[in-house]
Amino acid sequence: MSRGPESCWSRWPVLLLAILLVGILTACGGAPKPVYFPGYPIGFVERGVASWYGPGFHGNKTANGERYDMHQLTAAHRTLPLGSIAVVRSMSTGRQVTVRINDRGPFARGRVLDLSLAGAHALGMIGAGTDEIELRVVGYQGRAADMGVLRVQVGSFSDQQNAANLLERVKQFYPGGRIQVVDLPEGKRYRVQIGQFSREAQAEDAVSHLESSLGLQAFIFRDDG
Repeated sequence: MSRGPESCWSRWPVLLLAILLVGILTACGGAPKPVYFPGYPIGFVERGVASWYGPGFHGNKTANGERYDMHQLTAAHRTLPLGSIAVVRSMSTGRQVTVRINDRGPFARGRVLDLSLAGAHALGMIGAGTDEIELRVVGYQGRAADMGVLRVQVGSFSDQQNAANLLERVKQFYPGGRIQVVDLPEGKRYRVQIGQFSREAQAEDAVSHLESSLGLQAFIFRDDG
């Protein structure tokens, strides 16, 4: 005997309850879904020179508040959102490794990434110290949060007065700059930085202007503090 419409409708509450239970169990038992904030650069690709940092920084606090562990697969990038997951491929050997961005750097012009000791070992670049790489963002781990402003670094000195002199020079173009003092294994460094930019195009214009006007070698980084 076929079931009439009334009999079918009577089953809907049971079916809905079953669907809800499956959804709840899936959410509880499965891996958490990644969360991407507006403008997240999934698929972002960058090529350039990578370096690595190790024993002198082991145990120091990283930009996201963690303690740097050189034996973990992490890396430092100047502008990518902290928590970004990137596949890094050596252009010379073809070897690749997946790392999580948890720190800021490298603070050296001409380099795009600072790998942990473990990441550098995976690519086979420890002996050489640097390598040509391709970086591709494939995911994100962590909570969505507002990203910090972009700043432009125009110099780094071991002598504080030299940093102060450069800051005075750039103030004619960008008032309100600062000197950031950092403790490195080789001693204190005084970094001269200007601007608080919300868009990379603005920061890139500042870099071009300062390089052409003052002959400086500048680069952009994200200030998460």
